[in-house]
Amino acid sequence: MATVATISPEVRAKYEPVIGLEVHVQLLTETKAFCGCANRFGSPPNTNVCPVCLGLPGALPVLNKRAVEFATLASLALNCTVRERSIFARKNYFYPDLPKGYQISQYDLPLAEHGWIEVPTPQGSKRIGITRLHMEEDAGKSMHDGFADSASRTYVDLNRCGTPLVEIVSEPDMRTPDEAFEYLTRLREIMLYTGVSDCNMEEGSLRCDANVSVRLRGAEKFGTKAEVKNVNSFRFIRAALEYEIERQIEIVESGGRVVQETRLYNANEGRTYSMRSKEQAHDYRYFPEPDLPPLIVSEAWKAEIATRMPELPEARRARMIAEYGITEQDARTLTATRSFADQFESAARAAKNPRRVANLVQSELTMRLKAANLELEQSPISMKGVAQAADLTEDGKLSSKQLKQLFDLCFERNEDFGPVYEREKPQQISDAATLEKMIDDVIAANPAQVEQYRKGKKTVAAFFVGQVMKASKGQANPARLNELVTKKLDA
Repeated sequence: MATVATISPEVRAKYEPVIGLEVHVQLLTETKAFCGCANRFGSPPNTNVCPVCLGLPGALPVLNKRAVEFATLASLALNCTVRERSIFARKNYFYPDLPKGYQISQYDLPLAEHGWIEVPTPQGSKRIGITRLHMEEDAGKSMHDGFADSASRTYVDLNRCGTPLVEIVSEPDMRTPDEAFEYLTRLREIMLYTGVSDCNMEEGSLRCDANVSVRLRGAEKFGTKAEVKNVNSFRFIRAALEYEIERQIEIVESGGRVVQETRLYNANEGRTYSMRSKEQAHDYRYFPEPDLPPLIVSEAWKAEIATRMPELPEARRARMIAEYGITEQDARTLTATRSFADQFESAARAAKNPRRVANLVQSELTMRLKAANLELEQSPISMKGVAQAADLTEDGKLSSKQLKQLFDLCFERNEDFGPVYEREKPQQISDAATLEKMIDDVIAANPAQVEQYRKGKKTVAAFFVGQVMKASKGQANPARLNELVTKKLDA
């Protein structure tokens, strides 16, 4: 990653970063915010459009009820206070992908305010405040590359015009890039659990801008902030913030002045570039949207929406730790998405040892997924398959070596554990008579090692266990084998 001149730890320690995030989340409705056009990513350009989202004269917006319900559910999940009465406003600015010349948003009376998200920190946890959550519509998309004449032309796709959004504005409570990463991670988790968005950053359904400044530690006044845009992946959020913090510290240390501006993050170079000056707040000339009445979310409607609230990630993790005896790290992996957590709980309740199921996910499954560059949801081995493997191991019918081999075959063949096991059907040898015969043969063939054991070198028992395992082609039950080897040698 490209960096500015290296800042020494001593200099860095003099300064405190101040970070706030503005996150846009597209709502997963069937239709757009103010018209009946399909809210669908990937359609041919300029096909999901109508007079309303194109801003043609005389076309009037009609608010999507489901968008309001999703926005309210998101607000409640983020511990926000939902206003009974909020106002839509026109945010006026010119851009080629905004055919109306204004964006319908909310300004002085947003849908919800004063929420928070709890994030983990090295010291324990920290509450990050949420200033507001407001509804608005998305603009279209200007495409500056990918075409034969991109050097001289920009293309505009208006399919995205009118897509319902919520903008979630945090308080400037974050002090490290790690805290910002954790905040964004928790926010995405909550949105996914509620089902209000798919939060796909590659498709633009979750977009994040960061406001960053630095100040001397102990100072009360904030420094001059820069807004960093185009941070389009969770992998890059920390890197972008780290670069920007070091850039600003270097400017201040050299006697310069940080300029209030908007900057773009270039992931290939690992650095930010100036996009435009922002010395004064842009005058969007907000005024109430004359074609939409005030939005009223009554207490009764809010209560009805609240009944749809699922168990949220933090609460679910705490319950699963208590209920299944798993570790906090296990719980974090298993609750990465709501669907995966549902699958685990279904499997764990049917399994003989839920902890063993969790261990297999954390070790054998996660390791293979990482090597194959797959997400949990893309695993060829289902949670039902993991539970089946756990039960077979618990019953002594599979050794750990056999389980590993079967998991490898599942990934090679892209098949679930059940059918692979049924075809291969490896059997673990637990029968005492069969194992004793193998042990007797190994003891008879290795009198020198027997003598060493009986003279007090007890570690030699591992040699005999290994030889029997080799003779059984790894099918001997390890626990039973250890027990019988010791019994035979001590006889």
